[in-house]
Amino acid sequence: MFIAILGIIVLIAGMVIKNSPSPNSHFSGVITVVGVVIVVIGLLMSSVKIIEPGKVGVQSLFGKVQTDVLESGLHFIDPVVEVTEFDARTQNYTMSAVTTEGDKTGDDAIRVLSSDGLEVTIDLSVLYRVTPSKTPFILQNLGTDYVEKIVRPIARTAIRDNAVSYEAVALYSTKRQEFQDKIFRTISNSFAKNGIELQQVLVRNISLPTSVKASIESKINAEQDAQKMQFVLQKERQEADRKRVEAQGIADYQKILSTGLSDKQLQYESINAQKAIALSPNTKIIIMGSGKPSSIILGKD
Repeated sequence: MFIAILGIIVLIAGMVIKNSPSPNSHFSGVITVVGVVIVVIGLLMSSVKIIEPGKVGVQSLFGKVQTDVLESGLHFIDPVVEVTEFDARTQNYTMSAVTTEGDKTGDDAIRVLSSDGLEVTIDLSVLYRVTPSKTPFILQNLGTDYVEKIVRPIARTAIRDNAVSYEAVALYSTKRQEFQDKIFRTISNSFAKNGIELQQVLVRNISLPTSVKASIESKINAEQDAQKMQFVLQKERQEADRKRVEAQGIADYQKILSTGLSDKQLQYESINAQKAIALSPNTKIIIMGSGKPSSIILGKD
């Protein structure tokens, strides 16, 4: 539109020169033609609008926002219409204690009081996108700085309002997922009323006071020591059970031997043992018999 305005100025200058007694008045025709050409080019350029991929455009004419949304691509529009672009892709807003991570410089973590009165520091990331069909509403009611007006304050308020229902240690451990789901619902409802779609809430880190951390670490160490002792005791019980079973087996074996073997069986076993010795190359003398020797076998070295 700026080029068209420039052409109009050139056109007016040509008309002024034409009506003046200046010796350069014979150039007025050329200046007028140039002005007309510039105006035409300016109007053509203002009538063509290209919306980049992932973005949408909202038209406004003399301050009045139009409801039609321009999708990505080439559009022919009224030259005097102003087009405001919105990013319709997923966006990330991070609030972190680490100075290089958050959207704001410095420590931007959220500090809240838990139900037991302890201060908890929470790092949070919010993934969201504007709803394309709601962009005229956003432009009319919020403007283009909807991040500072809606995304940031609603997210921080939801964290504070929901954290007061939990104890600090529960937020840090057992209730973390429940807390994240609850703030997701709270933020999602508030975003939807303002034309923004919440996609995900990430509780990236929860930091407890130093004293509470030390207490938790001591408790964890004590629990680990107790579990280790339980393992040792269980191992000792198993070993005792094994020895008990082994002793019982030996006792049963001895009982069977004492009640089940006869003299003839013992004599037979003795003969077999002496026979094995007799076959040994180192045998000298073998005496067989339970009483007086019944026979003597001489062997070689």
